[in-house]
Amino acid sequence: MEPSSQNYSASNLMKAASSNYRLVTFAFLSTSKPLVSVTAIDIRPPFNEHSAKTRVKLAEDSWNSKDPEAVAKGYTEDCRWRNRTEFLTGRKAIIEFLHRKWAKELEYILLKELWCYTNNRISVRFEYEWRDAVTDLWMRTHGNEHWEFDESGLMRWRDMSANDCPISESERRLKVGTL
Repeated sequence: MEPSSQNYSASNLMKAASSNYRLVTFAFLSTSKPLVSVTAIDIRPPFNEHSAKTRVKLAEDSWNSKDPEAVAKGYTEDCRWRNRTEFLTGRKAIIEFLHRKWAKELEYILLKELWCYTNNRISVRFEYEWRDAVTDLWMRTHGNEHWEFDESGLMRWRDMSANDCPISESERRLKVGTL
């Protein structure tokens, strides 16, 4: 999977502002820098190719912050999740899940790619790499997610399937500064 790039130029932000987007400012922890504040686009359905790709990149950046509370703000209060064999409902459950996840999956780095989209749904393929906190082994996880959004642009349903593959540290493709 090739790293995705997004151009947040003034013209793209103006195009976004005149469409079904609204501009928001948020802060997150970058994988390579201390706390940064970023102006981003909060995207609302209906999606087109540009808005779907932008939404995927924003999700990738949010998850790479490894900040459960910040990530959870992108979901409705009663969001439904299936993550492999776990079924969750609501932001509180999402936050608890993400704390557990990132306590186990150290040095986590994620890459998402738009697979397809419709009116209020997006599907992505992803891969991420991490080091297991217990075994100290490196892993690469490959998977797919299906997302459904409400009219305000928050995700109300996330369905995820994934497989883990052990890798050696020398086989890593995703590293800080490569996305």
